[in-house]
Amino acid sequence: MDLEVKKVEPQSQSDFKQGSGAGEEESRYFVRLKGTLAPKEARLCGWRIDNLAALAAALALVVSKQGKSERKELETVIGNKAGRWRALTLMDTFLRSGYLEEDEEGLVKLGWRTRAELDLPSLMTLLAESTAPFAESSEPVEEDQASMEG
Repeated sequence: MDLEVKKVEPQSQSDFKQGSGAGEEESRYFVRLKGTLAPKEARLCGWRIDNLAALAAALALVVSKQGKSERKELETVIGNKAGRWRALTLMDTFLRSGYLEEDEEGLVKLGWRTRAELDLPSLMTLLAESTAPFAESSEPVEEDQASMEG
């Protein structure tokens, strides 16, 4: 695999603790792919394609709102396609895994893992260039229909 080592940049002063030495800061690094995964490799990462689509939608909404969005709004957008209960579960998963972060006021912003693992400019370009499928309806999924799907 083609890997690279990247330093995690703190977004605020409180992200990293001061080191044991005088004025020393703790540095964090991670290893990530330089390129993209092939579809076969992507299946091995453990995420379902509809969960990845929900994550992409959530990230796109947060980015489009200048980096912060209300949790309820994200749950509504995801819930229109996946059902309300799945939207709640997915939001908890995204927050727990570090792709999104929630502050005290209920505002959701991009998490450390998003900044570390994803190429946001490329994702936003792909989303902007994509077209909606013509055969799919834009009506929200009924709650009982969503429970049958997953």
